[in-house]
Amino acid sequence: MTEKQQLYPQLIIDALKSVRYPGEEGNIVSGGMLQDDIRISGNQVTFSIRFKKAKDPFYKSILKASEAALKREIGPHVDVAITPLFPEVPQSQAQEAEQPLSGVKNIIAVSSGKGGVGKSTITTNLAVALAQMGYKVGLLDADIYGPSIPRMMNVEEARPVLVTVGNKELIDPVLNYGVKMLSIGFFVQKENAIIWRGSMASNAIGQLIREGNWGELDFLLVDLPPGTSDIHLTLIQTLGITGAIVVTTPQSVSTDDARKGISMFQDEKINVPVLGVVENMSWFTPAELPDNKYFIFGEGGGRRLAEETGTKLLAQIPLVQSVREAADKGAPIALNTETIMGIAFGELAERLVEAVNERNATLAPTHKVEVNVK
Repeated sequence: MTEKQQLYPQLIIDALKSVRYPGEEGNIVSGGMLQDDIRISGNQVTFSIRFKKAKDPFYKSILKASEAALKREIGPHVDVAITPLFPEVPQSQAQEAEQPLSGVKNIIAVSSGKGGVGKSTITTNLAVALAQMGYKVGLLDADIYGPSIPRMMNVEEARPVLVTVGNKELIDPVLNYGVKMLSIGFFVQKENAIIWRGSMASNAIGQLIREGNWGELDFLLVDLPPGTSDIHLTLIQTLGITGAIVVTTPQSVSTDDARKGISMFQDEKINVPVLGVVENMSWFTPAELPDNKYFIFGEGGGRRLAEETGTKLLAQIPLVQSVREAADKGAPIALNTETIMGIAFGELAERLVEAVNERNATLAPTHKVEVNVK
């Protein structure tokens, strides 16, 4: 298509036939979602899409997919404005107090000061280790711009569906290795970059939290993006976090950034307990020399960070090639409970449970944080 092509309603309709609603046959045109109110003025196109549910968990992704379809099929010059339409909510339902994740006993945020420290690898293996201990475990991939959990948990091709729970329709998490999972990676093409503004990313995470059919869980692990961002604020404003784990390598550059993350959680306005530090890539051990340790990223950085911030060092996880290979294959190394690394992640899970039990016995429940933005 060329930018000079004249716009007309049928052209718009044909382009939107490529947009499908998750879990349904047909497209938004054949399904009657596209309304008969297409208006064209120069390069500007406006129309409405009617959704069946008052709180449709996919409405933002449908709007974005519709805009992308027009720009792809017709041209990037098209200026699109879409109005979402929803059925009216009965007053009784509108006044109900929303209690997200009421069936989840403990919500654990897994954070890192910078990228590349193996935070998602730690999170997936910790989730699997907890599940193998008999706990009911959920995993929310909140690393919106780099969702790696689907690959690491061998569920890249999974597509969650909607289920009816009571009077609500919720997104059913994907289940593998005894862990329930939701990730933005399930709703986008894995080869495409996610180019979203902060508010869009926050809204997406909010939907996965509020609209997820998490059910009864002992632990929900939340894999956060590196650093401190809108996603972190969304999480603490939506949920009462039981505690946070901060992942770092021994390297000073990493511990310096991790210290900032700990400071955020310990801020008096946020006040989320930091359960401990996990030092990843503590040393390198070659497969042919299992008793040798090479401290290629420095030594003791995680322990010093824990001491300086008044937290605990939960674990030191070595850099072993089999961990990376297992993650790439979608079979977390924690599944192999008799290997050295399987034992290491099992011990990390045990220490986390101990830290959570101690925290719950000595501190009041954490409430969601009210953050006023001026």
